[in-house]
Amino acid sequence: MKISVELTLTPLQDDFEQPIINFIKRLRASGLTILENPLSTQVYGEYDKVMELLTSEVKDAFELIDNGLLLMKIVKSDRSTYEPHF
Repeated sequence: MKISVELTLTPLQDDFEQPIINFIKRLRASGLTILENPLSTQVYGEYDKVMELLTSEVKDAFELIDNGLLLMKIVKSDRSTYEPHF
């Protein structure tokens, strides 16, 4: 089953940029389809592979920050080729 996941990592600390950069670089290295915009990062792929990646990488990201939150939206389909029709 293909899924699309939108992620927004928000470290609640002054030095917030490097943990976000590290998180995105590790997602990019996964071999899955990763798209980014200024507000979020999207991960596309097979459910089991995406969730396995997120389980590992979210844990690692949280271990590197004092406080933070992660917003995640999951869609049951691969939306990586979506283009607006307007």
